[in-house]
Amino acid sequence: MRVVDKAGRSYNAGTMPDTTHSELPAQERAAHQLITPDALVQLSLADAREVVRYMQPQRVDAGTAIFRAGESADVDYMLLVIDGDVTVESQASATSEGMVVTVLGAGSLIGEMGLIDGEPRSATCIAATDLSVGKLSRKALAQLIKDKPAVGARLLLAISKRLSDHLREANRKLMTFTQVSRALQQELDAVHAVNRRLLAPKYGADD
Repeated sequence: MRVVDKAGRSYNAGTMPDTTHSELPAQERAAHQLITPDALVQLSLADAREVVRYMQPQRVDAGTAIFRAGESADVDYMLLVIDGDVTVESQASATSEGMVVTVLGAGSLIGEMGLIDGEPRSATCIAATDLSVGKLSRKALAQLIKDKPAVGARLLLAISKRLSDHLREANRKLMTFTQVSRALQQELDAVHAVNRRLLAPKYGADD
């Protein structure tokens, strides 16, 4: 069963965060962050507690590039943001300046694609503030699957659902962009047709 808080955010029943999270032990707080809508809301709190046990806590200073688009070394991990904000930047080309696409806060996941496929990073993530994060490497994930196969399977399903949602949203945006581009092209074609009709008599008279 799902429950919705006053801000309209949806949570698993019995796991909705309260106002005392900052007073919880770090590992318990991370478990609660892992099941927020910006992370893996499909997981139960019990599963999240197991997953967090395999995460490595880290501190990241403000201004640090957590990873950059195109990086192919040391990419097989994901991070759970426990405290702080991260800016996600996208670049049109290797020589262009990065444009901030979004800002992610506590309870967000970054780098989950690298955890799954180990391919180069698709975006640049910068620590906008000092960060507290939990790092789950592919090695740790493999150990989790070995120790707790059911939890590992549910974790992978939750990550797959998250990636699927992102892909569907990207497809929706691409469809919208295609429709706008087609409409603009039709407008341009109409303008060119009018210009040709207006210019044709003039050039015909000169001939």
